[in-house]
Amino acid sequence: MVKASLADVKPGSYVGVARLPQADSGQKARELLIFPEAMRGVAEGHYGWNLEPASMMTDGNVAQTVATTAGHVLTVKYKDGEKQITVPAEAPIVTFVPGERSELRPGAAIFIAAARPQPDGTLQAPRIVVGRGIEPPM
Repeated sequence: MVKASLADVKPGSYVGVARLPQADSGQKARELLIFPEAMRGVAEGHYGWNLEPASMMTDGNVAQTVATTAGHVLTVKYKDGEKQITVPAEAPIVTFVPGERSELRPGAAIFIAAARPQPDGTLQAPRIVVGRGIEPPM
């Protein structure tokens, strides 16, 4: 995982946005992940996330991005709906790049999702995310 920017987000980009509901019924991003094209469709939808209490994850296609005084507002469409989410300037924006097994070393900042227990007591995961110069914000 490497740092990216809002300039990398275009209409049609497939993104994952961890966010918190706001008192005014708006949505404020805590982080934004730009998926590479090969991962388009992964986890598409709108569902609970464990970043902090009441946080949600929305994975989908960017239909529109509009600059406002509060940040950029993304319209993210997914199979069952859409959300308008404000991405403030302080929200981390990241993307995936291919990695090497050698990057998994003591002290590396990692994120593992969807690990499943195996009969021998170990865990198996479809991927391990290693931060390159950043800590994965997930």
